[in-house]
Amino acid sequence: MAQTACWTLLTLMTVSSFAPGALSQHYCSDKLLSIKGGSFTLSRGFEVATLLAYKCQDGYYSPVQSRRCLSSGRWNPLPKHGLECKMVKCPDPMAFRHGYVLPPQDRYYVNDTTTYECFSDYKLYGSATRVCKANGKWSGRTPICSRNTDHCPDPGVPAGARRDGHIFNIGDKVTYRCEDGLMRVGSKERTCKESGDWTGNEPECHFAYTFDTPKEVSEAFGSALRNSLKTTDEESPNQQEGKQIHLDKGGNINIFIAIDSSDSIEPDQLEMSINITKNLIDQISYYDVTPNYDIMFFATKVTPIVDIKNHYIGNQQNLADVIKDLDNYNFVDNGDDSGTNLGAAFTYIWEHMSFIKARKPEQFLNSSHVIIMFTDGESNMGQDPNRPVSQIKDFVYGNNKEQRMEKLDIYMFGLGPDVERELLTEYVTDNAGKHVFLMDNLEQLHEVFDQMIDESSNVGLCGLHRHYSYGDKETASKHRQQQPWLAEISVRHEDGPPSSCLGSLVTPRFILTAAHCFKFGDTSDGISVIIQDGKTKEHKVERYIPHPDYNILAKKDKGIPAFFDFDVALIELKKDVEISATARPICIPCTKETSGALRLTGDNVKCKDHENLLLNNEYEDASIMSPKREKKFTTIKLGNARDACIEDAKKAKGITATDAKEIVTENFLCTGGIAPVTDHVACKGDSGGALFTDKSYRTVQVGVVSWGVEDICKGQTLVLSHEHTRDYHINLFKVQPFLKEHLGNRTAKYAPLTFLE
Repeated sequence: MAQTACWTLLTLMTVSSFAPGALSQHYCSDKLLSIKGGSFTLSRGFEVATLLAYKCQDGYYSPVQSRRCLSSGRWNPLPKHGLECKMVKCPDPMAFRHGYVLPPQDRYYVNDTTTYECFSDYKLYGSATRVCKANGKWSGRTPICSRNTDHCPDPGVPAGARRDGHIFNIGDKVTYRCEDGLMRVGSKERTCKESGDWTGNEPECHFAYTFDTPKEVSEAFGSALRNSLKTTDEESPNQQEGKQIHLDKGGNINIFIAIDSSDSIEPDQLEMSINITKNLIDQISYYDVTPNYDIMFFATKVTPIVDIKNHYIGNQQNLADVIKDLDNYNFVDNGDDSGTNLGAAFTYIWEHMSFIKARKPEQFLNSSHVIIMFTDGESNMGQDPNRPVSQIKDFVYGNNKEQRMEKLDIYMFGLGPDVERELLTEYVTDNAGKHVFLMDNLEQLHEVFDQMIDESSNVGLCGLHRHYSYGDKETASKHRQQQPWLAEISVRHEDGPPSSCLGSLVTPRFILTAAHCFKFGDTSDGISVIIQDGKTKEHKVERYIPHPDYNILAKKDKGIPAFFDFDVALIELKKDVEISATARPICIPCTKETSGALRLTGDNVKCKDHENLLLNNEYEDASIMSPKREKKFTTIKLGNARDACIEDAKKAKGITATDAKEIVTENFLCTGGIAPVTDHVACKGDSGGALFTDKSYRTVQVGVVSWGVEDICKGQTLVLSHEHTRDYHINLFKVQPFLKEHLGNRTAKYAPLTFLE
């Protein structure tokens, strides 16, 4: 893959220091390379095989996209005087039929707007107004004027294209070609099916400078991938369970990921490719399925990273094993084997499919197969990739393509200016959804998988929270709340001033908080719950439910004036919270929903498995929140470390009991102090909030903030602990019966959770 190394003064200095004649023998010249209004980057300085890529500001393009330094020491194409950035234009929209395009122009440039009107006896479908975008694409959907009297709807004519075929009954075909100077991406031919749908995908006509934006790819690939994984629509917008995968009995999902490592890829590029692959795997893991992975790098030859055959000979790998294999991969420079052999990559996949079918024929028949390939250039060596692609398709489809098309999806990601766009279209499957994606560079691809998590289709997944995408922590994921589960609670009491607490949304109907936030005699109309769902929305309360064993005066006669055992409560709202990217539940342990977040799969997962994963070490990193949405970092003390932590409870004001275990029962988790690191402390107003841990992009609550030895905050909200300043939190693993009784009730109208044994 081409590295986008920066053009710097250091590069110039290095070139000028070579001995006379060195440039002509091993390097290309730095003359005549500049571009007016833009800049360029080099993959490997001026060395042979380096790729020079031109870059213009948004809305402009370079007539020469790139140059390659040949072994002769000459650039291809040769540099010339006068290279300058030009304004981007969009394909001619006049292919529009049975209507008018306004205003009519010879050329349409960035920000030009067109409107579409149909003749009187035709109806407009698609976008009535479109704007020419900075990447040379029109906004919106292809406008179509049609009477729709045939079996299939009019498939339209994309801007810059020409279409043959105007009858749309079962079996009728339409073919597309792009105007001179444009390249087709998408289906060349489409057929009207009995279902009333068209085969393949609507083609697009691209200029050489046209690439998909990360937003476009994240939306299109996310949608296509959901279809590949056979997902169903959620039963309701508030359903919390992950997407369900439709597999025949005994079937699997096999995912093959092939990454182009040609042109002597640099180690930092390889590391980025591995991180992108891990990010993609993480996105796939949000679905309620555990695929089998086959991951490889390819240049002239194929280098396996994760071998799917291991799964089928009994050496099953979980997700952690796959990530470990990626992390442990040691890159070796391809040297002379640096060509792009797409045929070898597809042949390798076909051979592995053959192995699976021979080993598990019935399972292969019932399994789905997804191939995702990343390449930065044309296939310049080896056999024609179409042959192994055809073998793969024949292998999966057999003699029943129409019924088995859903069993195979092939996606091609083209990266950089050297990609043969039209050829990529020949390799993909013609299933529903876009299957060819064109990106300018690796950084944009990294951003794609960061953005996929934001899709509204994932609103049912618990614990999703904002994370920062590659290279831009300030602007990344602004439309997703960092803590979309955080609830602010205010309670008016009959006697005394009101109190404020925090809570966490655990289902669309219930808030989890602390019991001590309420007093005897409090009523539901005196409780206010605010969840910042983008508009800061107040929710009305049906009732509050304290744990039945909570009794703050239970040990008053034992020198414990306030006893906080079982300090946990639920608030039932009158209506469900509308789950969205900015308001969604946190994960709580011992539920099937959280098993998905923790990458634990299968019918044998138990509550203890969650506890072993979340609270297994002597020190476990965790966090709490302040009312100002400040994240506080703490360390849960377990095992031997817990004894010293709870011993400080005897220092709390008013306590005269001498046995710390009488004050802090096994139902509590302990944080605070200065070892092994100095924790933040809980302050007034933090009570009832979640003690939580972040696992990848998912948040799991393990405790409820209850009480502390000493309030040292003095009006501040972000304060570091002293040596003996400890905080105690109700351990959610210890109150499972209470949670299950109210949150797992399958007869309730709200979306219940599925609790584990």
